[in-house]
Amino acid sequence: MLAYSFMLPFLVLLILYHTWPVIFGTYLAFTKYNIISPPEFVGLANFRELIQDQQFWSGVVNSLKYILVVPVIQLLSIGVAMLVNRPLKGIGFFRTAFYVPVVTSFAVVGLIWTWMYQQSGPVNFVLMHLGLMQRDSSLLNNPGSALYAVMFVTLWKGVGYYMVLYLAGLQSIGRELEEAAVIDGATRWQVFVNITLPGLRPTILVCSLLSTISAVKVFEEIFVMTQGGPVGSTYTALFFTYAKAFQDFRYGYAAAAGIVVALISLIFGVINFRLTRGGRVDG
Repeated sequence: MLAYSFMLPFLVLLILYHTWPVIFGTYLAFTKYNIISPPEFVGLANFRELIQDQQFWSGVVNSLKYILVVPVIQLLSIGVAMLVNRPLKGIGFFRTAFYVPVVTSFAVVGLIWTWMYQQSGPVNFVLMHLGLMQRDSSLLNNPGSALYAVMFVTLWKGVGYYMVLYLAGLQSIGRELEEAAVIDGATRWQVFVNITLPGLRPTILVCSLLSTISAVKVFEEIFVMTQGGPVGSTYTALFFTYAKAFQDFRYGYAAAAGIVVALISLIFGVINFRLTRGGRVDG
């Protein structure tokens, strides 16, 4: 009873702000509800409408495109973690510098990058002078580049977070294993492939799982930077859910869309688990 009494405050908050919203949201998915009138049970009507809603499926496609961020951010994070996992003078400063974007509010980050992406902003200036952009236009106003511009911001902001996780994973690998391999004549690449990567497999599972789920349910970046535009090119599945709930006041329909997004996240979670063999380390 003493142990449960210590756990009680957290359990109350967990049930109140997590478990109950999940249960009530699942119930709302089978109702017609506009917050004014009581929920009216409609069965699977919301899901049948979702199947025919082209805007929702367009949002799902954009959310799936966002998964392209996952392998890039994982590779970059592993590379950065290996760079800062060295006993060099001032290495603490670089670790902190890489982590600063993580603790910066996305409202601030979004405003900064929106300014940088403007037609007269520094990003356009650099791209024009490198010959990578033929005409001077904002990347966020171009339907062909807006989603990828927002994806880059996610990449820039998230590298530091996964770097810390991979850094912890690297420091848990015994140095004697790497030293023994070097003595036996292994190259740096062979040490990385045969010792470092297998040792990082549990961390890779966690990071890739978190990154994939975050990509599927991306919202903050879209809300702050593009509001789903231009011409719906950055309209994601979770932004669709937000718009239906808080703009159209169709809470039941939004809850149904949220359940579909959750199921998609679950499917990719299972795929990640299988690809990383459940995070098991060989040997």
